[in-house]
Amino acid sequence: MSALDRGAAGAARSRAPALQLAGSLFFTAFLFLWTFLHACVLVTAGVLMPFPRRFAVARAYARGVLRVLKWSCGLDYRVEGAPLPAGSHVALWKHSSSWETIAMMVLFPRQVWVLKRELLWVPVVGPAVKGLHAIAIDRRAGHSAVAQVIEQGKQRLDEGDWVMIFPEGTRATLDGPLLPFKKGGFMLALETGFPIVPIAVRGSGELLPRGSWHPASGEIEVIVGAPIPVEGVDRDELIERVRAFMVAQLGARAGTADPPTAAAL
Repeated sequence: MSALDRGAAGAARSRAPALQLAGSLFFTAFLFLWTFLHACVLVTAGVLMPFPRRFAVARAYARGVLRVLKWSCGLDYRVEGAPLPAGSHVALWKHSSSWETIAMMVLFPRQVWVLKRELLWVPVVGPAVKGLHAIAIDRRAGHSAVAQVIEQGKQRLDEGDWVMIFPEGTRATLDGPLLPFKKGGFMLALETGFPIVPIAVRGSGELLPRGSWHPASGEIEVIVGAPIPVEGVDRDELIERVRAFMVAQLGARAGTADPPTAAAL
């Protein structure tokens, strides 16, 4: 059993099941109300705010979620690895649960996200996300989607924002290997010259499983990799370096027999 598993198990034993269930139900109700209220602010007053102010509202929202998640469910986190570099970067995150979408707003500098366009269709929340300069793509569009990521991503990087991308394109299965990486984030880095920062996340899929609104108690680990420069390397080499970092941090189960090449975005 890993240190993370032992820590999660110990935390879970320290909370009675009834208390954990009550905390989970409270957190679920809080999350829906908190999200709706902040989305309303961004959709209404947000039109009068510059983007840095709008992102500050989003960060306050995320901080509230993480604090209540810790208080109500005993789910906390810690950050390890390299210090965050100055300036804009392309951050490639391992994605196992919805926790990462919240935590990145708190842990990283001002940012925009590459996400599927269907999220913009969610009432109230969709327009709020759009106002945060999200790069919403049709993942079935192939090369045109990649071009959109590069065009809009370059603009945001030049403005001083980080671009946050899940290279697998979706949440991976709990115990499965890394999915084939999509090429959009790697092409953005190569086209713009901005370095890649790989981010591994341990425990989020176990403690906040996909499709579950009942978080377990424990601790999620976020491991920040050193920036990977893109000058003088090709796409496949970048993919291999990011994959090697993820496998090293997540263990053998993250490995895959697939060759380290990118699929279409």
